Amino acid sequence: MTEIKGISVDEWKKKICEETERLRTQLIELSHSIHDEPEIGFQEFKSSAKICDFLEKQGFETERGYCDLPTSFKAVKKGTGKGPVVAFLAEYDALRGVGHGCGHNVIATCASGAFASLGKIFVEMGIAGEVRIIGTPAEEGGAGKAVMLERGGFDGVDFALMIHPTCGGESRNYINRNGRASGSLTISFTGQSAHSSAPATGINALTAAISVFNQIDMLRPLFETEDNVNGVILEGGTASNIIPGFSKSEFCIRAATMKRVDELQNMIISCAKRAESLTGAKVQIESEPIYAERYPCLPICEDFKENMARVGVSMCLPDPKLLFGSSDIGNVSIKIPAIHDYLSITDDKTIRAHTKEYADAAKSEEAQEICLKGAKGLAMTGYDILSSDEFQAEIRRFHEQQIPDFYKKKKS
Repeated sequence: MTEIKGISVDEWKKKICEETERLRTQLIELSHSIHDEPEIGFQEFKSSAKICDFLEKQGFETERGYCDLPTSFKAVKKGTGKGPVVAFLAEYDALRGVGHGCGHNVIATCASGAFASLGKIFVEMGIAGEVRIIGTPAEEGGAGKAVMLERGGFDGVDFALMIHPTCGGESRNYINRNGRASGSLTISFTGQSAHSSAPATGINALTAAISVFNQIDMLRPLFETEDNVNGVILEGGTASNIIPGFSKSEFCIRAATMKRVDELQNMIISCAKRAESLTGAKVQIESEPIYAERYPCLPICEDFKENMARVGVSMCLPDPKLLFGSSDIGNVSIKIPAIHDYLSITDDKTIRAHTKEYADAAKSEEAQEICLKGAKGLAMTGYDILSSDEFQAEIRRFHEQQIPDFYKKKKS
C-alpha cells in the first residue's frame, strides 16, 4: 500500500515520529522512573502502574491485572473494523540486587511509546485492525509470557513486536538474533540427621544430591552438541560432624529446543528418583515453565532494520556461530510471528548484561535516545504490517515454514 487517504508512506511515518517526539519528555521520565524503583518478577506493582498511568494520560483505557496476573496489563486501540492485530510487548522486571541490569526500563518505554504513537496515528489512518500493548511481567525468572500464553493472553494477536537493549555500539545492533531454550529444576532431598559417629542411624540427604550430579555426569556422553546442564548445591549440611538431613540443588538446563529441554529435564528427574530409591531420602522436585528457543521472523526484522535506518540507526545480523541466552519471547514466537531485536545503549563493549554497569547504562543519555528511536522503529514497523495485506501474507508464510512440525502437531 503506497498511500492511505492520499498521504504517502513517508508522510505517515513522519507523523508517527512526530507523535513520538511530542511524548519525548514523558517517555524519558517513564524510563527513569521505572529504573529508579526496580522490582523483581511478579512484584512489579509500581512499574506496571507507572506504564498504565502514562497510557491513560494519553487517552487510552488499560486493563490492569490482565490474565489474572496483578502486574500484567493490556491496552487496545481499534481501527475501522476487524483486521490484523499488532501487539507491542513491554517488560519491566529487574534483577535482585542489581536493578535494571538488563535494561527492561528501556523495553517498557519503547513499547509504550510505540503503542501511544501508532495508536493515535492509527485512528487518523482509518484502516481496519487493532494495535495493542501487553505488559509481560517476570521475564527474568518465572517465564511470564509462557504463563500468559497458557492463560490466553496472546489470543487474537497476529504479530508481536519488541526490542531489547544491548551494549557495544552499532556492531551489536542485532536483528534476527536467536536464542536457545532453557529450563530449571530445583531438587530437594529430606533424609534424617544423625551424629557422624553413627551414620547408619541417619539418612544422608547430601549423598542423594551427589548421586544426582554423578548420574548426570555419566549421561553427558549422550548429550547433543547444544545440550548444557549446570548444577549447584544450595544446601547440604552445616557441620562435618552431622549427617545432613536436608539438601537442595538447582539445575539450569539449556538445549536447542524446548522439546529437548523437556527430555533433559525428564532425564534429571529420573536421576533424582533413582537417588531417592538408593538412599531412602525423600525427593521433592520443582520446576518453572520452560523458556522456548527463539524463532525471530526475518521479514519483520528486515522491515524494522529499514525503519531504524530512517532514524539514523544501523542494524546487522549476528554471527551465526554465537550462542545466546534465553527469553520467554521464544514461547511467543512459536505461536505468533515475533521480533526481539537489539539496540545498543552504550558503545562500551566491556559492559556485560546483569551487572551494575549495565544498569547504569540503562539510564544514560544514549539509552534515552534509544527509548525514542526504538519506539519510532517499532511503531513504523507496526504501520507497515497493518497497511499491507501482502506483507502480512509474506510474514505468515515465513512463520509457517519456520516453525518445526512437532510444535504444529502440539498446537493442533
